Amino acid sequence: MSAEAALLCAVDPAGLGGVALRCAAGPQRDAWLAGFRALMGQTPWRRIPPDLPDNRLLGGLDLTATLALGRPVAEAGVLAAVNGGTLVIAMAERMPSGTAARIASVMDAHAVVIERESVAFNAESRFCTLMLDEGIEADETAPPALLERLAFHILPDAPPPDIDLSEARALLPAVTMADEFIAALTAAAMALGIASPRAVLLALNAARAAAALDGREVVEKADAELAARLVLAPRATMAPPPPESEEEQPEPPPPPPEQNQDEPPPPDEQAPLPDPKELEELLLAAAAANLPTDLLDKAKLAALTSRTSGGRAGEARAQAKRGRPIGSRAGEPRGDARMAVLDTLRAAAPWQSVRAKPAHARIAIRREDFRIRRYKQKNEVTAIFAVDASGSSALNRLAEAKGAVELLLADCYVRRDRVALIAFRGSRAEVLLPPTQALARAKRSLAGMPGGGPTPLASGIDAAVELAAAERRAGRSALIVLMTDGRANIARDGAPGHTRANLDALDAARAMRAAGVSCILLDTAPRPQPTARALAEAGAAIYLPMPMADAARMARAAGAAAQRLTS
Repeated sequence: MSAEAALLCAVDPAGLGGVALRCAAGPQRDAWLAGFRALMGQTPWRRIPPDLPDNRLLGGLDLTATLALGRPVAEAGVLAAVNGGTLVIAMAERMPSGTAARIASVMDAHAVVIERESVAFNAESRFCTLMLDEGIEADETAPPALLERLAFHILPDAPPPDIDLSEARALLPAVTMADEFIAALTAAAMALGIASPRAVLLALNAARAAAALDGREVVEKADAELAARLVLAPRATMAPPPPESEEEQPEPPPPPPEQNQDEPPPPDEQAPLPDPKELEELLLAAAAANLPTDLLDKAKLAALTSRTSGGRAGEARAQAKRGRPIGSRAGEPRGDARMAVLDTLRAAAPWQSVRAKPAHARIAIRREDFRIRRYKQKNEVTAIFAVDASGSSALNRLAEAKGAVELLLADCYVRRDRVALIAFRGSRAEVLLPPTQALARAKRSLAGMPGGGPTPLASGIDAAVELAAAERRAGRSALIVLMTDGRANIARDGAPGHTRANLDALDAARAMRAAGVSCILLDTAPRPQPTARALAEAGAAIYLPMPMADAARMARAAGAAAQRLTS
């Protein structure tokens, strides 16, 4: 697949955007890159780090020349130098979202030509992008803003062949596509859960490039199947529905009687196109053969990343006075603020020709030129595990929940996050472990957690919210990981009864939502419970049913939300 993707991208690098390679550095990746560079010919090839500053990326003021000449002198950025060539982004999983957004805006700034039978891009001023993603964990991925604009997300399994693509590139503008293929690719994308229309446009361009590579001016079924496998399948967020059985399909109507059997067919008549429904099923089958093996985990991690917010954590990070520099802003260097000297000189340089310089001064700097540094500091997060240790959970999934919590504890320890453990059973909730960074102490508290008895779910949520409020007052973000089957039978006042207990649990969830605490609810019941889903909706929590999931999958799903808070 990687060789086919390289050939198609080299035929139409502007229309397909580029390729995202997810693998570690090694001979296999180097061989693929060398083969792709040979296919691209003598076009520019620029490699950039993920944290390239904006003045180097987009261009800006040449400070040295400006100060020497006394007038503004501009310098070209990397994106201007790579015009018509290939931009290689190393360690793309570490690229800040702001840098990715700037590259994406440059990619979108060029005209898109949409005709009735083809979708083509203005190739004169665009560049091809190669993102080298070396992420190890599932949540270590390249910026989504760039992934959405690159047609191929692949592993470099084989280097592309060294062939001449000049004829295919010359034929590409003349390739046309029937409306049936456009409708079928669009329907296939919807069936695979792909919401972005860019994926369909990229698939259409891939089908046209495949036809040009084969020396044809008309897109055929094989081209559309290849586009579905290479472009749509890696983006799938859900498995396609099974095809309808032949018994449920109505019988086709009888063919109309032939009026004139002796009339010869038109000389230029082409082979008839397949039925639209049949074509859609054909493309879905091609995409289903290449669906990611971790499709379920990817969908859940994507939901966590998109829905979980940092709450007030962003405010705490914005006030950081130390950490990793992330640029500068206008302001005066007072208190703990530090002056950004180069940015201050860069702001003052364009005005030197019109400013009066003081005696014995080489440059005139005014108050409005001052720039102070901005820093990004890792935000401290406290993960509060509220575990249902009642009799129903102990009978079903308490052992797996304990295993998931133990894996999450180790993950929090690596990130230096604080952890807390709350168990609710019997008539009340108990804080078994106050917020701490001691992994051994947390494991001892988890191992000694008993099970059995009724379910005071409302008390468990109240205890978790109270602990989260205390952590937020201390300047830390809090994340509640609630593991329960949602079967409450003890009210806040200790009175038994399912109806009263469920109403109190919903009230506690609404209070958690009003407090703005991030929460993920893992439904540990053997079958997903409507009461647990209603509880998650009331508390604005992320609901993840885990009927057949083991401890490792539970830990991955819950860990994605905590990773979002620390990013």
